[in-house]
Amino acid sequence: MRRIVTAIVHNRSGVLNRVTGLLAKRQFNIESISVGRTETEGVSKMTFVVEVEDERKLEQLTKQLNKQIDVLKVSDITDKAIVARELAMVKVISNPQIRNEIQGIIEPFRASIIDVSKESVTVQVTGKSDKVDALIELLRPYGIKELARTGLTAFTRGHQPQVAEFKPYSLLK
Repeated sequence: MRRIVTAIVHNRSGVLNRVTGLLAKRQFNIESISVGRTETEGVSKMTFVVEVEDERKLEQLTKQLNKQIDVLKVSDITDKAIVARELAMVKVISNPQIRNEIQGIIEPFRASIIDVSKESVTVQVTGKSDKVDALIELLRPYGIKELARTGLTAFTRGHQPQVAEFKPYSLLK
């Protein structure tokens, strides 16, 4: 099972190493990880995409993470309403004759060219992982010189009223 797990942690030296070491020691494969400061001073958020065998292993993962001193909160947000994005930069072999062709490919993905040289262009794309994957596959035939991906960053959506929460309204009485 592929799961998206977030951990709110103290922003201190060695926290990332301890958390990833714990996951490695228990043989959890981290598919992607992103870490960054939050709106609260001294606090960071880690977003992991991990492969777990079953619910028991997932529970073990969250309990082990919660035991860490610098971990403030752990959440499995996979099944919640979330906003999730990834960033990729792709350096593609290019010459002036095919730059317009590459521009035409990246436009529907709302990607942009962020660097140009005589022999390459660098494309930036953000979005869901499947969108990023699809663009990379379309650029592959041109020759990818370099590829860097951030890994998934995600959090739960703001409260959305459910249909049942709306008060009934009628023009007829």
